[in-house]
Amino acid sequence: MKIAVTASTPQLDGLVDPRFGRCPYYLFVDPETMVFEAVENPHVGASSGAGIQAAQFVAGKNVEAVLTGSCGPNAFQVLRSAGVKVVIGVGGNISEAVQKYASGGAFREADGPDVPAHSGMGMGAGRGGGRMAGARNRAGFAMEASPGQPAQDPAPGRMSPEAELDALKRQAQDLRRHMDRVSERIVNLEKQIK
Repeated sequence: MKIAVTASTPQLDGLVDPRFGRCPYYLFVDPETMVFEAVENPHVGASSGAGIQAAQFVAGKNVEAVLTGSCGPNAFQVLRSAGVKVVIGVGGNISEAVQKYASGGAFREADGPDVPAHSGMGMGAGRGGGRMAGARNRAGFAMEASPGQPAQDPAPGRMSPEAELDALKRQAQDLRRHMDRVSERIVNLEKQIK
């Protein structure tokens, strides 16, 4: 059995990324041996269709299930059509999440998507144009509403405030490390161009 986990970093001891289509990495893990392959998400920067393209990419790796924080309707449909179980509301440490999933009792397969389309696009992006004031997803990130869809809290009550605080602190630390790597890469590329 092999499962995919949305990841903030390419390490098994990193954090589950809350976004399916725009996570920086996917970890493909054998939960019995914990052997894994970390792969950069080739669709993280797509101007549109990131969820669909990411779902096709992940399904092509012959996984049984995907563990993620949230999953939009387009990605959810592609994954389910490919026979991949989608488990949402997953947060915290990746190896712990994989072990909980493998034990069979901690997570259950989602019945449907938990965020509207385009919710992982970030500040000011998406077809809806603006942001809905005060709308936040499970991890506290501001969400966008698609045209005709109200913004909503996709997963109320999934995490205790303490667990969410801990997950957000770890995610902030991972994001700082990621920003350091990006900044370093920018500097190196600027040197090459000059």
